[in-house]
Amino acid sequence: MTHQVHAFEPPERFVAGTVGAPGERTFFLQARGGGRLVSVALEKVQVSLLAEKLEELLSEAQRRFGVELPEAPVAVGDNDPLDNPVDEEFRVGTLGLAFDVDSATVVIEAIAAGESEVEVELGDDDEDDEADEDEEPDEDLDRLRVRLTPEATREFIERARRVVNAGRPPCPLCGQPLDPAGHLCPRHNGYHR
Repeated sequence: MTHQVHAFEPPERFVAGTVGAPGERTFFLQARGGGRLVSVALEKVQVSLLAEKLEELLSEAQRRFGVELPEAPVAVGDNDPLDNPVDEEFRVGTLGLAFDVDSATVVIEAIAAGESEVEVELGDDDEDDEADEDEEPDEDLDRLRVRLTPEATREFIERARRVVNAGRPPCPLCGQPLDPAGHLCPRHNGYHR
């Protein structure tokens, strides 16, 4: 089966966003450009870690390569909802980050979650094992590749943090998310809070 690489170098718009009510949200990365719109689903923790690691990547690029970095945006940037239709191309399993020194851009690659089933073979066929070790596990998976300037990366980071923090407020006692009707707090021995 062939895989697709959705490349946006650079995109007109690249954002993290959600669909659904807090507590039931589905998180997406969405890229638009050249008349194309690609949305890939991922977990909230992946969005949070992506923003954190992008910040670290920019700092490292400045330290090692002397890249001029813009300050974090003071004004609220792109706060528009995701573009419609939000059709999930695939669910992200792996995120990759790189800094291209030649073009001074950040490359983000979201790779589809692969089949995690492990095949168990009985027998002593060592020849097959050696052939399987040479194959890259991710080379036949769909992927979204985006190339951003440091300025666009900063804007993405700020929006991603706003999206992650826009969910349910945490319980002041246990830190778990509070539903509008409350929750069973372990710090209160399971009493409804």
